[in-house]
Amino acid sequence: MARGSWLVLILSILLARAASAQDTHLLVITGVGGDDEHAAQFHQWATTIIDAAKARGGLTDDTITYLGDKPDLAPGRIKARSTRDNVQKAFNDLAARAQAADEVFIVLIGHGSFDGRQAAFNLAGPDLSAEDYAGLLSKVLSQRIVFVNTASSSGGFLAPLAGPGRTIVTATKTGGERNETRFASFFAEALKDTAADTDRNGRVSVAEAFEYAKTKVAATYTKGGYIQTEHAALDDGREGKFASTLFLESDRAKMAATAKVADPELRELLEAQRVLENQVAALKLKKESMDAAEYERESEKLLTELALKTRAIRERENKK
Repeated sequence: MARGSWLVLILSILLARAASAQDTHLLVITGVGGDDEHAAQFHQWATTIIDAAKARGGLTDDTITYLGDKPDLAPGRIKARSTRDNVQKAFNDLAARAQAADEVFIVLIGHGSFDGRQAAFNLAGPDLSAEDYAGLLSKVLSQRIVFVNTASSSGGFLAPLAGPGRTIVTATKTGGERNETRFASFFAEALKDTAADTDRNGRVSVAEAFEYAKTKVAATYTKGGYIQTEHAALDDGREGKFASTLFLESDRAKMAATAKVADPELRELLEAQRVLENQVAALKLKKESMDAAEYERESEKLLTELALKTRAIRERENKK
């Protein structure tokens, strides 16, 4: 797709998002651990992401699906075991629920493999390959899909899954990087840690979480004196600009919560904050086509207004 067509598509998505509430659907899959230590670790990272989605993004159990290799680790939280059949069913259910304006956020945590031709994510029993996941994603009509594969050899998922409206994040840049990865730990940490919010707008975008995790991974290898065997990659068709407009949060949930606020002044501030957040996201995508000085002026103006609104909200909430 030509660059201009990409821009028209993404801007139309953002305008639709600003005009009507959208929901965010989260699917987290932990693969076969191989031993109890890895299984527990994968579960910890998965629940960190899920808890952040609830606490910071307003997602509810109705829009979250968690498949794990060992359901007994969290009875009631893990919906089903992460087998080939259950993963396929989860994607089919997702395709049936998610609307075009909704955001779909998928995270794979576990081990991966690469046979020199295609990459796969390891499950109990038969695995699913990158091509299999591409087929499952083709059924999901959402125009904003985030697919995060934190496993080894996950770079082999980049090309098969790439497409308009999709942001693909992988822990490795190629399928050939087969060593166990550390990316999942830091990506999960980024979604709950305000340190990842580099533009200080109170939200952590997919691009910010990616950069945070990528930087942390490199630092751990350097500190340990090891040769780095994983190099994270992100492909959104826009050099990270689209990813900077995506967040693990639900507009619909935020609007519903705002509507329940009894204080009319606070409710108005929250509504204004949401509008400004969408305006900032839309501006980021227009950066290439704008004069640099004009972009900086507009960006500073919007971010200042957003900061003032956020501060006013905190002050109002503290008074209450």
